[in-house]
Amino acid sequence: MHIYFLQHAAYEDPARLSDWLTGMGHSHNTRHLYAGEIPPQLSEFDALVVLGGPMRTEDPDAHPWIKRERKLIERALNSAKPVLGIGFGAQLIAEALGAIISRGTYTELGWHTVTRSDECELALPATFEAFHCHSDIFGLPDDAAPIGATPASPVQGFSWDDGRVVALQFHLEVTAPWVRALAVHHASALSGSGPYVQSFDEILSTSKRFDRLAPLLDRLLLDWLNTAR
Repeated sequence: MHIYFLQHAAYEDPARLSDWLTGMGHSHNTRHLYAGEIPPQLSEFDALVVLGGPMRTEDPDAHPWIKRERKLIERALNSAKPVLGIGFGAQLIAEALGAIISRGTYTELGWHTVTRSDECELALPATFEAFHCHSDIFGLPDDAAPIGATPASPVQGFSWDDGRVVALQFHLEVTAPWVRALAVHHASALSGSGPYVQSFDEILSTSKRFDRLAPLLDRLLLDWLNTAR
């Protein structure tokens, strides 16, 4: 399969996702929307991954490329092709499916445990630790199956159309270099305190946490790409 990534910031790259796809024999390309590249045509890919970013869905005028990106996401949702969104990408998918995006009560930054929903369609464990980096939350679209929740965010993601579309508020693709780049470029926007905010020193203190994401991502991506029709 050929997969396209939509990237919204130089420091929020596909990370482990690109390595996994290459290792499984898939090809992939990236459109750097933040740098003025335009989204691909629907015919150019077999599956679409919409990556995260520091922007908010309510600020489209600040990022003129979002209008074209939203149109592509809508076309992909109406197709039979697998679509995966992470962070800001998940919010764009949720919005396209009619869910409301809003500022959450708490910022989530760091390692937090997700409790799997009984309705989750994905092969994820009952509880698992993931990396979080967001202040906004989204509701559950109609006909979507929730993935799970944390104490700070009741909807940590969802699947839709029998798992063909997956939206994740949390991150399973991150590596230590990815988080270090985030700390350099985006720390000010995520600064502050709260019960669910960890320092970057704490986040980076245990490398095994990053290693434990790999089998979770592997399980999820296999499920997701197997929905291709």
